Amino acid sequence: MSNYRLSSLLSPRSVALVGASPRPNSLGRAILNNISAAQFHGPLGIVNPRYSEIGGAATKRKLAELGFVPDLVIITAPARTVPAIVAEAGQLGAAGAVIISTGLGRGAGSFAEAAERAARAHGLRLIGPNCLGVMLPAVHLNASFAAHMPRAGHLALISQSGAIAAGMVDWAAEKSIGFSGIVSIGDQLDVDIADLLDHFALDTQTRAILLYIEAVRDARKFMSAARAAARIKPVVVVKSGRMAQGAKAAATHTGALAGADAVYDAAFRRAGALRVFDLRELFDCAETLGRIAAPRGKRLAIVTNGGGIGVLAVDRLVELGGISAALSPATKKTLDAALPDTWSGASPIDLVGDADAARYTVALEALLADPDNDAILVMNVQTSITGTSDISSTVARIVSEHRAAQAPPKPVLAVWVGAEDGVTRMFDAAGIPNYPTEDDAVRGFMHLVQHREAVAALSEVPPSLPKDFAPDVAAARRIVETAVAEGRLWLDPVEVKALFDAYQIPMLPVLAAADAEQAASQASALLAQGLTVVVKILSRDITHKSDVGGVVLNLTSADAVRAAATEIMARARMLRPQARIAGVIVQPMMVRPKARELILGIAADPTFGPVIVFGHGGVGVEVIDDKALSLPPLDLKLAHDLIGRTRIARLLRSYRDVAAARTDEIALTLVKLSQMAADLPQIHELDINPLLADEHGVVALDARVAIGPEVRQFAGPGNAHFAVRPYPAQWQRHLLVKDGWRVYVRPIRPDDEAALQGFLKQISRQDLRLRFFAAMKEFSHPFIARLTQLDYARAMAFVAIDEASEELIGVVRLHSDSIYENGEFAILLRSDLKGKGLGWALMQLIIDYAHAEGLKQVSGKVLRENVVMLAMCRALGFAVHTDPDDSDLCDVKLALKKP
Repeated sequence: MSNYRLSSLLSPRSVALVGASPRPNSLGRAILNNISAAQFHGPLGIVNPRYSEIGGAATKRKLAELGFVPDLVIITAPARTVPAIVAEAGQLGAAGAVIISTGLGRGAGSFAEAAERAARAHGLRLIGPNCLGVMLPAVHLNASFAAHMPRAGHLALISQSGAIAAGMVDWAAEKSIGFSGIVSIGDQLDVDIADLLDHFALDTQTRAILLYIEAVRDARKFMSAARAAARIKPVVVVKSGRMAQGAKAAATHTGALAGADAVYDAAFRRAGALRVFDLRELFDCAETLGRIAAPRGKRLAIVTNGGGIGVLAVDRLVELGGISAALSPATKKTLDAALPDTWSGASPIDLVGDADAARYTVALEALLADPDNDAILVMNVQTSITGTSDISSTVARIVSEHRAAQAPPKPVLAVWVGAEDGVTRMFDAAGIPNYPTEDDAVRGFMHLVQHREAVAALSEVPPSLPKDFAPDVAAARRIVETAVAEGRLWLDPVEVKALFDAYQIPMLPVLAAADAEQAASQASALLAQGLTVVVKILSRDITHKSDVGGVVLNLTSADAVRAAATEIMARARMLRPQARIAGVIVQPMMVRPKARELILGIAADPTFGPVIVFGHGGVGVEVIDDKALSLPPLDLKLAHDLIGRTRIARLLRSYRDVAAARTDEIALTLVKLSQMAADLPQIHELDINPLLADEHGVVALDARVAIGPEVRQFAGPGNAHFAVRPYPAQWQRHLLVKDGWRVYVRPIRPDDEAALQGFLKQISRQDLRLRFFAAMKEFSHPFIARLTQLDYARAMAFVAIDEASEELIGVVRLHSDSIYENGEFAILLRSDLKGKGLGWALMQLIIDYAHAEGLKQVSGKVLRENVVMLAMCRALGFAVHTDPDDSDLCDVKLALKKP
């Protein structure tokens, strides 16, 4: 992963401002004043051809006259001049520019298009245009027109709104919250949210990333960057436009349920980002993340001088999924000895209304030492009996001493109801997150918990699919492609049944009949089994059968079936004279009185592509509105999580005389739909409504499938319609290396974790040092999870498996940069298997993959002492040069020719 040239742009050693102005209240003057006030430490050049000096500082007519090459160029000049300024900056070798100017337009022939073209010609990165600017406290740079300069800290803010960024700065100034960087991205001509996520994810000064999003442009790039960042540190997002009605034109129930904001919510969840819903919650999140690290668990101990507010805090905590921490016997004994008899005796600890600093001291010190809690919430309601300032200063002192004595310290949060400014400032100075209400504090704590849980979920190894699930993709593809070639928008019921059979999705039999006599004949076999039957109109032009009275239920004889079929076809011809009537279909009536009615389906989203939907089915599906969404591809764990986010999930468990439904079968059906969406991009929407589920399994009663030509939603080779790229099974290979050695190579999977652990144990210490450039003694689960759990969008790893022993014997991987031009490789072989041609074969494979992905170059860093690897690189055509920053390293680069 790379954040191409962003490090220089966001940590510049020199800056130039083009467009500074002597006019008061002008944009150029405001930016100049802010840069000067922040006292940027490096060279600062001011460019304006109309003035010799501005504000006492000498100016130059153009960038080339500055006498130095600026890392960063700030542009506030008129829109028409921006392309030329960008071109000059690129020619000089500047790393990037922030275009604050407005009015550049969009599209072909615009100033924006000309500026982008000039930047790309020189590899110059652009932020903006039409943005607030950037604030980089670590280098004392305020290249914005915000009213305040934030102090240095550990939060990064990326905002699509300049006003939101300015508001966060004002709030942070009052709360003494610091930032590692604030970037207003404006129109995202070049640098976008994903690029900045990449940058701040790897920035050691950033502890958490805050996002304000209005819309995502490149969903695949965003998902890849967000998932990578969320594994490392909290990513918190607030998105506006939640009430947009994105499903008005949906053709199916599934599509109607998949509103635009619901899809964004599913995307954020899949990425591991924490979503908040308003600025107050974002501020609370910043308050927490800016001051303390995530706790070990979700057990919160609460101490207060007011029982009522303590109970309210517990209620909110439990509602949000937290746990009210129990008191250990030792803690209870300590509190019993020191507190009055009227104390609560349990959590929440009520110190009683006249509690003074001494009681708070005893309680807080006992809780800090108690292993049965993970964090502490200290609350105080002001009374006329005791002074709150004494209590708050005592709490601040105890927390500071605890932090100095223990690493990592236990998180402590505070609520001082109606606190004076002095108390708030005291907590701010002590780095204790503090809130006006118990609700805000509990939410802040749960944000930390949710991040830890999201990271754990991203790192979990999913269960394997049943080995007997092998869909007949070729048969399914013939069904869909034939219908699309005929210009149809829907599969007919017979085709739907055949499609479901190909993916092993249980469905009621569908018997087609061209006329009433054939319908009676088809029904006879079902009636002979004691079943009742249903007859439905069969027409590719009639999607909603009930609209034409095209369904007759509970038929018990051949004569009844014959009469119903005759009536149905006659009515359809009368009400829809233009419709092509193919006959009727005959199905058995399914009687499973205790089965739950579910809806499962695929919906199409214009931003994120296909979405999998699960919820409460039946005729009232949209009124009930009990659903959850997830981005494919799904594994069984993700499918179970999807089910668990609905209200009907509780009804799937056993109750009274109703046996539990087989949720494993439901989850597997969701995974099958996910695979269908990956294999058949011509499926635009699909719903199964209802899917009956009970202790016997699942069966689809009715389903509709909307089809059309494939829409390539995302650029690049391979699957072009999933925001999260599915497993690239097409890259599986059987290789024959030296001496007839057969090796199976495939893309890495999450369930390779155990095999990779075993593989690493067979690597010598010297080989590990050559691979990781450092001594590696052990490999933790989080470390291995990062190696095995890829999204395949910008990273790939192939594992080599000995076909005889089935042991993992080698790994080669490739990470592309954010602009998808260069891929950095790494390779590791089992130490006892070198010199047998495996390394050469894996390097050729990764080069072939990079070529197929459209990369322009493959590169890597190799220790100079690793002469074997350097020799192989030279033989493969790599250019080898000494790293300019480290003489112990060699840079190896292979230019890839266009096919």
